[in-house]
Amino acid sequence: MTDILLTHGYFLWEDEKEQQIMKPYPPLGLLYISAWLRREGFAVELFDTTFSNREALLARLSAGRGVLGIYTNLITRGNVVWIMGEARRRGWTVVVGGPESANYPEQYLDHGADVVVVGEGEQTLSELIPALARRGPHRLHGIQGVIFRDELGLTQYNPERPQIADIDSIPWPDREQIAIERYVEIWRTHHGMGSVNLITARGCPYKCKWCSHAVFGYSHRRRSPLDTAAEVQHIAERYRPEQVWYADDVFTISHKWLYDYAAELKRRNLRLPFETISRADRMMKEEVLATLAEMGCYRIWIGSESGSQRILDAMQRGVKVEQVQWATKMAQKHGIEVGMFLMWGYDGETLEDIEATIDHVKKANPNIFFTTVAYPIKNTPYYQAIEQQIELGKAWVQATDRDYVVRGRHSRRYYRFADQWLRNEVAGFRLEASDPAAAAEKYAAAATARAALLASADEVEA
Repeated sequence: MTDILLTHGYFLWEDEKEQQIMKPYPPLGLLYISAWLRREGFAVELFDTTFSNREALLARLSAGRGVLGIYTNLITRGNVVWIMGEARRRGWTVVVGGPESANYPEQYLDHGADVVVVGEGEQTLSELIPALARRGPHRLHGIQGVIFRDELGLTQYNPERPQIADIDSIPWPDREQIAIERYVEIWRTHHGMGSVNLITARGCPYKCKWCSHAVFGYSHRRRSPLDTAAEVQHIAERYRPEQVWYADDVFTISHKWLYDYAAELKRRNLRLPFETISRADRMMKEEVLATLAEMGCYRIWIGSESGSQRILDAMQRGVKVEQVQWATKMAQKHGIEVGMFLMWGYDGETLEDIEATIDHVKKANPNIFFTTVAYPIKNTPYYQAIEQQIELGKAWVQATDRDYVVRGRHSRRYYRFADQWLRNEVAGFRLEASDPAAAAEKYAAAATARAALLASADEVEA
């Protein structure tokens, strides 16, 4: 008999954009939960929705009842609410966890959840599952890390649970519970390299105002180089991927750890290509970038966000524009591609800030860059600062935090022109030496986009 059925709300075959990208990864959080609970003696089943469909999930929910644990994140709100409703109709007790439900516990309880787990779920679920069997979902007083409604319908916020200090004590993700081979093969088919994801740490201590810390807070707890290298060796031998993805928030935060980890990989004669994310200020030593290259890093992603130091300071990024440019150039010198994340529309951004960002991208010249328009994630300092300006133009169930309208901010059309301006300007810059005629065409398109942006400057979100 299953003690808990775990699932999430991401269906790849329903997402046209992701089908174009085809870079799926399994939810590591659920795999960690499964591994922990199974070690504690619980019977765990994991239904991975990524390659499945609603009909198959409904069939599983109809085949029995018990405790259903659902992982929630920003993009799966509507699907999770649907799963909760179908599960409740079939007699399941519904437990949700993850950043999204931590930010919206009342809404998730309103829409079918019995319990919201806040923070790390391993120890909390170990205590919660037996308590649900003994007491039911309305008498969970005293269990740290849960939010629930009592028998009078009043929401009870239990105290937070302390985080697991030694994360080497957590077993590796329970990858055997799902079809990891299918993830690897889809990557290999579409990108020529099979890939497996893992993490070497939990949490991020930095306090960027728009970033959510709903699960791990501002902690940073690192696995030992030995334990991490052993997992990578297992992944290499068991699943045979051509690369791995280190899904840490800031991979190079500790230089000592990085050097020790690189030495352990070298001792094992293990060099698996990888990509990861870091901060420019934690890459300001050439030794760091040389070490990454030696380890097999072929691409590193940097959250640049803006080329305006004024905006970076307003975001509380703690990074200098010049650091981003230096780190980008130095990474490329060592044969590492750089991907850059940029953000339009942060509170207070002006035309001069947009111009600074375009100039910055031309100077840094990353291999890839992506842009987004700033959106307020619940409970972040950015959200709190503009809360009186925002509203949701559709029902909560049908929306995400990306759908918040920031009253008085430039229109989405304005930022589309900013994007066109940026992309054409950078393309022209890159073509100057090799194809001056093509460069001139791109610069003309950039000028057209800039003019359109200026013409739309009076259009605002309302």
